[in-house]
Amino acid sequence: MLKSGRFAPIVWFVIVAGSLLTSLPKSVFAVEVVVNKSVPVSTFSLEDLQAVFSMQKRNWSKHRQIKVFILPESSQTHQDFVKHGLRMFSHQIRRIWDRMIYSGSGAPPVELSSEKEMINKIANTPDAIGYLSAKPDNENIRVINYH
Repeated sequence: MLKSGRFAPIVWFVIVAGSLLTSLPKSVFAVEVVVNKSVPVSTFSLEDLQAVFSMQKRNWSKHRQIKVFILPESSQTHQDFVKHGLRMFSHQIRRIWDRMIYSGSGAPPVELSSEKEMINKIANTPDAIGYLSAKPDNENIRVINYH
């Protein structure tokens, strides 16, 4: 039990601020999941999205291979996507990719250096998926909704 004192208001502020931040909808963090217009899917469940980005789901329908692109782990967009989009921690997704590499069971997503490069790759790579900080103005890219 907390005793009232000079630190009690700070503790309550931290608790309230933390709960507000974790309860914000994903749209507040403005990370859009984007795909090439050739992708046959229009919506995802959170589980589908996690499976794609953890490289567990590797094909769209009709055995078309999913090409997954990510931004560097140091980018704010990547951190926001993993935390609020995938609802995971960066170290968790990195551990999954590392395990695949070391076991020889697969390869991690392709890391791109910038959002500009992400737009170019998604627009010009059939069956590609990635994420951006804002909806791109490109006719070859669609935003995917997920829940």
